[in-house]
Order: sequence, then structure tokens, then C-alpha cells
Amino acid sequence: MELTVAHWVYMAGVASLLVVMVMRKNVIVPAIIATFVTTWLYTGDFLNGLGSVFSASMVATTQFLNIFLVLAVVTALLGALRTIDADRRMIAPIAKLMKNGPISYAVLFVGTYLLSLVFWPTPTLALLAAILLPAAIRAGLSPLAAAMAIAIAGQGMALASDYVLGVAPSLSAAGAGVPAGDIADRALILSWVVGAVAITLTYFFHVRNGSLARVRPGSPSRTSRRTVVASGASTSTIEVENISATVGDALITKERPARTTARPGQPAGSTGNGGGGDSGGNGLPGADGRDGLSGTGITEGFDGADGDPGARPGGNQRARLFATAVPLGFGALVLYMILGKVTDWVPEVEAGWGAALVGGLALLLMLCVTLSSGGDGLERAGEHFVDGLLFAFRAMGVVIPVAGFVLIGISDFSGEIMLLPEDAAAPGFLFDVIASGQGFIPDNGIVVMFAMLLAGMLIGLDGSGWAGLPFTGELAQAFASSGGGDTATLAAIAQNAAGWTGGGTLVIWSSLIAVAGLTGVPVTTLARKLFLPVVSGLILSVVVAGVIW
Repeated sequence: MELTVAHWVYMAGVASLLVVMVMRKNVIVPAIIATFVTTWLYTGDFLNGLGSVFSASMVATTQFLNIFLVLAVVTALLGALRTIDADRRMIAPIAKLMKNGPISYAVLFVGTYLLSLVFWPTPTLALLAAILLPAAIRAGLSPLAAAMAIAIAGQGMALASDYVLGVAPSLSAAGAGVPAGDIADRALILSWVVGAVAITLTYFFHVRNGSLARVRPGSPSRTSRRTVVASGASTSTIEVENISATVGDALITKERPARTTARPGQPAGSTGNGGGGDSGGNGLPGADGRDGLSGTGITEGFDGADGDPGARPGGNQRARLFATAVPLGFGALVLYMILGKVTDWVPEVEAGWGAALVGGLALLLMLCVTLSSGGDGLERAGEHFVDGLLFAFRAMGVVIPVAGFVLIGISDFSGEIMLLPEDAAAPGFLFDVIASGQGFIPDNGIVVMFAMLLAGMLIGLDGSGWAGLPFTGELAQAFASSGGGDTATLAAIAQNAAGWTGGGTLVIWSSLIAVAGLTGVPVTTLARKLFLPVVSGLILSVVVAGVIW
């Protein structure tokens, strides 16, 4: 495979992203520059390079739109629940089970893994945000530890094997020429190895050794003191009111003003001072790990009887009603989807419908909450939905140009990004670079396994971990033919590495941004903290594969 100057510029751009991310700087600038220069050099047309800067973000937005919308509608639902105090009532029974941080850590990990095996991580995040996550943080688990547990279990273990839905093994088998079940069985074991190492190291580094939230049980005040990891190693003790309120609220420290009676013409829930009512002003940690973004627009709930919807006539009944209806609704949806997969009692839900069903249910429940409040329900519904969209774009918008650049390395997207004619051959810079290095790998079993690990991690840079699985399957077959190795094992190693990297736990232009958004942890901080546990597990998984197979 002959590499051009554009190939080397593309790989230099990828390297610059990783370096800048490690330095905790904003990654947008190198991504945009690398997109422009790579396209210009490949096409030889300055205008193509200029247009690719925009088209890359447009294509990336399309790919991430489902994550945007899931995050937005869950934020809208929980904002509505907070206005009637139903969120606190909803998590109360679960909070009794989560006695402390370590127990919450284990419950989050197991719950995320089991649900993600069936529904994939993105819709699972919505379920967790609505039910388990607030209870875990209230029990004393830090947002960072909660985010790491969710990412390891869902974006890592479940997606790397994809054992139940079987899409990833099928893609690997398409290139490897072996049964998908053989690859799936091996990938499942390897994902367990990586997960066991990662979740254990995370426990010792961030749960047992002081990253737990400080919550004083039984305090008469609804304001609890806790320690929050703000930007990596530094911590600060802050006052956070109503820590059970979640979806991006985990690190928000805005003081809640006392509720006053709304002036005529103002919507219910206004502070009465001409300001923005319940919304706005909250700071969200930036995706570069440094700067906060103001005005997330998360709708705030207020305590006390002064105008609190929960204190109005019928408010307590509504709070109890929706505190029961929301978890029951999601539980019924989960039960239906499980029954469809394991029985003939109900029709099976189509693959990929999980996020749509969860998001649709969240929107309908949000409408029920807001419309039950009376005359201002229509306005409230619109406000909550817009607040959710604003939060989603502020939380995830920074990764769009980055993801757009990375997608240039995938032939499925590069043609559209580079504005090439429809009948022109689209380049695959990332795959070309991997293929060009194939001839330099010696015919040694262990070396080949680690080469497949590296190839899988590079493939995972696409932000999904799946686009290049047919390619790594072909690579596994080629190595097995020349070196006498096991094709299914080599394909499983690459699939496992691609899933952990791009699924993702190691790159910020993946669904890891949704985990960061839901927990309020800067995505660069989350990726950096996950690097050592995940990479350690991946290395050990190759050793285990060499011993077993």
C-alpha cells in the first residue's frame, strides 16, 4: 500500500489530537486544521479543503444525532420531574439499597453491564440517568467514579463483545471467514478480563482512596457536603444542593434562590426578579477539562413551600404518581424488549430501536408531567425540551469537529466530507496506514496478537469501534494463514480493542461524551482517568488469549 503525503498528514493530525488531549487543551483547533490540510493535499483543491471543514462537522453531527437527542430528552424529563419534586421521591427506594459509595459503584457497574448487553450503551445511559445515577451520587459515590463505572461496563465490556445482539462479531466474521459465534465467545472472555482489571483499578484509585463524595447521613439540611473531582487530580469541597437531581447537575454549584410568587404575566416558577426563571446560569465543565460553560438551561427545582409545585394542592399526589410511573414505565419497556428477545410472547424489537423507544417514552412522560401542572403546561413542555437540547449541544458540541476529522480516515465517510464526486473512489487513510504496516510484522504468535491489539485500537479511533471490524477480520485471516495462528482469536483481540477504544473509553469523540455529560465530568478528564485501567486490561487480555488459545 503506497502512502501519500495526505496519509501522513492525517496520521500527524490524529497524533496531535491525542497529544493535545493529554495536555488538557482544547482539541477543536488541531482537528479543524488537520481536516483542512488533509483534504487540500489529497484533492489538490484549496476550495475542497475549505469546504471540508464544514462538511466534516455536518457528517459527524449526523452520526452523533441519536446520542444528542437521547441526552436532550432525558434532561427534559428530569427537569420536569424536578419541578414537582418527583425525582427525589423516585430514587428514595433505590437510595436505601445503595448504602455507601462502594455498594453504589458495584450496583452501577453490574446494572450498566447487564442492560448494555441487551440494549447497547446509549439507551442504557438514559435509564441509568433517570433511576440509578442520582441514587448512587446521593449515597456518596463521586461523579468521576460513577462515570468510570458506567463507561467500563457499557462503553467497554458490553460493546466490545456485543454478545447478545451480535452485530460486532458478525462484522468481524464477515472479513475473517469464520463463524461469528467463535469470535463472540472469545471476545466475551477477553472483555471480561479487561473489565475486571479496569473496574478493580478504578476502585482502588478513585473509590477506596478518597474520591468518594462526603455525605453526612441524617443531616436535617437538604444541602450536603461532598468532594468533587473538578479537573483531574485537584479536588475541592463544595456545597451542592439537592444532589439527587442529576443529568449534568453533578458538578453544578449554583446557589438556588428562594422561590417567590410570580408577578402577573410571568410563568409559574419564575424568581420574580425579571431573570430567566428556573433556567440558565449553571456552569457545565467544558469538554477540554478546563473551562465551564454558563447557561446550561437545566430547569431547576426548588425546595420549601414558597411556590414549590410539590407544595401546591395536589402537588404531593402528583409527585408520588410520577415518581412511581416513570420507573414503572421504563421497567415495562425493558421487560417487553427482553421478552421479545428470549420468548415468542411478544414481537422482537428491531435492532437499533432501543434509543428511539427510550427517548420516545421519556418525551411522553415529560409531557405527562408538564401537562398535569395546569395552564402553563404547554409552555413548560417547550421550555424543558429546549433546555435539554441546549444542554446536549453544550455538553457534546466540542467533539463534532474532532469526530469529523477522524471520519476522514474511513472510506464510508471521507468522500462526502472531502466533497468528492459520487463516482470517485473514497480514501480510507486509517485503514491504508494499518494495511501498509502488515508486512513489517514478524511471524511470531505473541507479536502478531499484540499487532492485532494495536490494529484494533487504531480502528477504534473512528469513534464507534465497528466500522473497521471487517477489515481487522481480513487482517486476522491473513496473519493466521501466514503464521499458523487462530483466526477467531486474532479477530476477537482486534474487536475487543476496537470496542474499548472507540465504543468508547479512550477517545472523547465517541459515546463517552454522553457519559461525561450525564455525570457532569469533563470528557477529557474521564478519558485520561480511564486510560491506565483500560490499557492495562487490554495488555493482560492478550496474554490471557495467548495462554488459553
